[in-house]
Amino acid sequence: MPETAPLTPAATPESPAATPLYVGVSTCLLGEPVRYDGGHKHDRYLTDVLGRFVRFVPVCPEVECGLGVPREAMRLVGDPAAPRLVTQKTNLDHTERMQAWAAGRVEELAGLDLCGFVFKSKSPSSGMERVKVYGENGHPVNKGVGLFARAFMERFPLLPVEEEGRLNDVHLRENFIERLFLYKRWQDTVQRQRTMASLMEFHTRHKLLLMSHSQEKLRALGKIVSDIGNADVEAAIAAYFPLMMDAVAQHATVKKQRNVLLHVMGYFKKHLDADEKQELLEVVDRYAAGLAPLIVPVTLLNHYVRKYRQPYLQAQWWLQPHPVELALRNHA
Repeated sequence: MPETAPLTPAATPESPAATPLYVGVSTCLLGEPVRYDGGHKHDRYLTDVLGRFVRFVPVCPEVECGLGVPREAMRLVGDPAAPRLVTQKTNLDHTERMQAWAAGRVEELAGLDLCGFVFKSKSPSSGMERVKVYGENGHPVNKGVGLFARAFMERFPLLPVEEEGRLNDVHLRENFIERLFLYKRWQDTVQRQRTMASLMEFHTRHKLLLMSHSQEKLRALGKIVSDIGNADVEAAIAAYFPLMMDAVAQHATVKKQRNVLLHVMGYFKKHLDADEKQELLEVVDRYAAGLAPLIVPVTLLNHYVRKYRQPYLQAQWWLQPHPVELALRNHA
């Protein structure tokens, strides 16, 4: 299986280093010259930053379905809900060829334990959204999805996916990468032990993270864990996973994160003196006002977690849901 730079497993709070985290990616984003003109779209953030913590599985639909490099450029035409893939000058239709290859490729990828995929934006094969589809009048509408991207997302509807362009938005980037690591932890949990005890432990360790996304869905997830008995663990897993992924797809806003910060502060009300409590409140208020990034109050709280050895918080993934080297919480 093709890979990029060697993986550096991420150490997480009170846990050993993780096993490899595999992420699918459009091959051109890794700097490989596979585009129609023999070029690439190397994304340095993916290879030089995120690539230190994941192993990429590259996919180039055009090359892998048998089209050469260089090749005639293609575009989507017709109905945006079911477009055709045709070459721009000679009008050769590669729709069935691409769809047949994609159907087989997604089944191959199903065996690789992927935790997500990064697609090439605007691509007629790999664009995740807003791909141009040309109508009979020759005018495009930005309502299409690349043929391979569509097949992939239909096969893996719960897998975290993004486009490289959208990852320039720091909030979308943080949400996507947080979901990657969450997906991996879930994957490790259910593959290691499918018991109610393991599900309950997973839920307990992710309560604050889930709270930062949706208190409503946190309550619903807690109800799944508490209401379904040991004899029905498979039903609990089947109900829990899609709701969890739906929860974390909601953005962790400043307001939600502030609520979690204040909740965590409550665990230290018997330990901190008046000055320390005031300092912590001021740091949280600066974050809420947009004057400090989230990493500032989280760092201070992590200090108190270590100092006072608070067992519940020591196990909470919210305090470090992804490698600190990615600096995803360093933006205001």
